Amino acid sequence: MWPNSDGGSYIPLGAARWDVRAIVQTGPEQVEVQERERPEPGDSEVLVEVHSAGLCGSDAHAFRYHGDYEWTTLPRVVGHEYAGRVVELGSGVERFAVGDPVVEEPVHECGHCVQCRRGQTNVCQNVYVAGMHGDGGWADYTVVPAEHLHPLPEGVPLREAAVAEPASVAARAVFEQSRLEPGDSVLVEGPGPIGALSAVLADAMGARVLVSGLEQDRQYRLPLLEDQGIDTVTVGDGALGAATEERTASGFDVVVDATGHHTGPGTALEHVRRGGQVVVVGIPGQPSELSLAPAVRGEVDVETSYGSLWADFERALQLMAAGDVDVGALQDDSFAVEDPEAAFRSFLDSETLKPVFSFGGD
Repeated sequence: MWPNSDGGSYIPLGAARWDVRAIVQTGPEQVEVQERERPEPGDSEVLVEVHSAGLCGSDAHAFRYHGDYEWTTLPRVVGHEYAGRVVELGSGVERFAVGDPVVEEPVHECGHCVQCRRGQTNVCQNVYVAGMHGDGGWADYTVVPAEHLHPLPEGVPLREAAVAEPASVAARAVFEQSRLEPGDSVLVEGPGPIGALSAVLADAMGARVLVSGLEQDRQYRLPLLEDQGIDTVTVGDGALGAATEERTASGFDVVVDATGHHTGPGTALEHVRRGGQVVVVGIPGQPSELSLAPAVRGEVDVETSYGSLWADFERALQLMAAGDVDVGALQDDSFAVEDPEAAFRSFLDSETLKPVFSFGGD
């Protein structure tokens, strides 16, 4: 399918410029499939034919269009998790060739603010997030500045590469922001995509992992993790406290809060050991009345983790290439591009973990 190329433009056969499917959010909890004209890459840009695209918690919050996500633009092509192949190069692009498999790093930094100059591009003051501030990757084709693309290592299927972005977020939380070591006990609160991936990564490094979830997570998400050999517990009736006593001497070495709920950090402090660490990666949707007294008295290290850096992306991709993590087992490709709302509803009801749309390609 992919001919040799000298770097010039390449238009796939049968792909008319006006016949491009795109999943577009038009209003609060309103998404539809539209036909659009295929975009053309400008200077330093690349046209990518999308193969697979994933849905994450941020997409779901933006779908609801409330709270911290009312700033997202409407209408817009949804999606910031996807993988595909380069099909056309804008002028000045030298790092890629037609046919290269790639993923986008969707958080585009400004490069000029204090944070960017300090290498903290994940917390750029003037950040642009594809699929949030503007059109994203849930379409047959998307245009991306070449500087925000990562080439896929050999052996990483495009379908699995579609979750490289959340895997990079989990990799940052586990490998950079936590001080977790092999053999340590870790509680991961919340079996959503980031929590599940954090648990899988912690398990791969040799930690003793327990994932906690709600009763509704018992239907799909917790059993999915159990299939990966990871222990789980349903919160309620003192079950988490009992599990903490059974598995640890005085609390978990590290607790990763991936709930995105305002009670998550407080629960983490209840179950971490004195001198341990809490890493908050989920963004609480409501104000919290968290008391830091237990953290101070126990000298608990409370850390946060947000997004990922270029190196986190590369680490996640290399782990996938080495077969150290099986992200494919967490994916659900039962949802069709033609009915995107079904994927949102199932995700919000915890009936699935990581919906992945198949747009086509090889």
